[in-house]
Amino acid sequence: MENVDYIIVGDGYAGLFFAHQLIRNNKSFVIFSEGRKSASQVSAGIINPVVLKKFTTFWKAQEQIDFLKSSLKEIEEYTGENYLIESRIHRIFHDKNEQKLWLKKSENDELVNFLDKNFDHLEVVKNDFQSGKVNQSARLNVNGFFTGLFSFLENKGHLVKKRFDYSKLNTADSIYKDFKFKNILFCEGIAVQENPYFSNIPINPNKGHNIRVKLSQPIPENMTIKKKHFLFPVNNELYFYGGTYDREQLHHHIDDSAVEQLTNGLSEFYPYDFEISEVNFGFRPTVKDRRPIIGRHSDHENLYVFNGLGARGILNGCYFSKSLYDFIEENVPLHEEVSLERFK
Repeated sequence: MENVDYIIVGDGYAGLFFAHQLIRNNKSFVIFSEGRKSASQVSAGIINPVVLKKFTTFWKAQEQIDFLKSSLKEIEEYTGENYLIESRIHRIFHDKNEQKLWLKKSENDELVNFLDKNFDHLEVVKNDFQSGKVNQSARLNVNGFFTGLFSFLENKGHLVKKRFDYSKLNTADSIYKDFKFKNILFCEGIAVQENPYFSNIPINPNKGHNIRVKLSQPIPENMTIKKKHFLFPVNNELYFYGGTYDREQLHHHIDDSAVEQLTNGLSEFYPYDFEISEVNFGFRPTVKDRRPIIGRHSDHENLYVFNGLGARGILNGCYFSKSLYDFIEENVPLHEEVSLERFK
């Protein structure tokens, strides 16, 4: 029997950023990973403090950006890799009214550090009304992040490449198979719907598609372009374009309508030929009030949930992993806005 402080179930942003909290605090743990690509692993990795449809920001945006950057520096210390890509978002304006709205919003105290007042005209793509740059925006090297952290966790004996079996969990004695644990944390995304302890939390799956394309004319380097969706270079001459949002078509295969939507969206501002090389999709765990769900089980005091990160999985996963750790270890109250208790 192996004694551990924590068992983590789930290997997306929530699970890995919480694992980071355990590493920096010298806690013993194992993390269960089925080996299937989660929504986190096929995500764009966009780090964005602005809602680019309405030019607004969101709760604790600056704090989350700052905390993510310091956390990625800490992760670099033990993986040896820097996963932050300093690639600013350039939002293509649809018309002059959007230009005026951007400038008006840039005067707001909460947006002055994010909305650049100097507009750019981008090469290669159509942008008759220019584009606005989002300061402090960036990207995460998603593939590098997961590959690097999984490798580190496996080398340190933290990674268990198996599906978690709820029927083998003995909550009375805090035992799961060969592990005796102090706490167990479920970070399963939409798979939480099958979890007998937290299946009642109000998670809504939101299906998102993205495509990898070969462009006949490359776009400017070190840039993320946004109109309807995000376009940026990845590797091997491929570009990422996505992603869609769908709460209706929730089957586990590619939707042709989503691929058509992406193809049309890219064609709107990229006037040259392109070829689709790959299509991916995943299911984001979203919540109606757009806040994560974090908390303790009402009957089992050492069972916890960390879910509902939505489209801002990187920022939410990183920032609230610390909040959850402090709640468990130091009894620091959770923000009411993210606490599981708000649904009771």
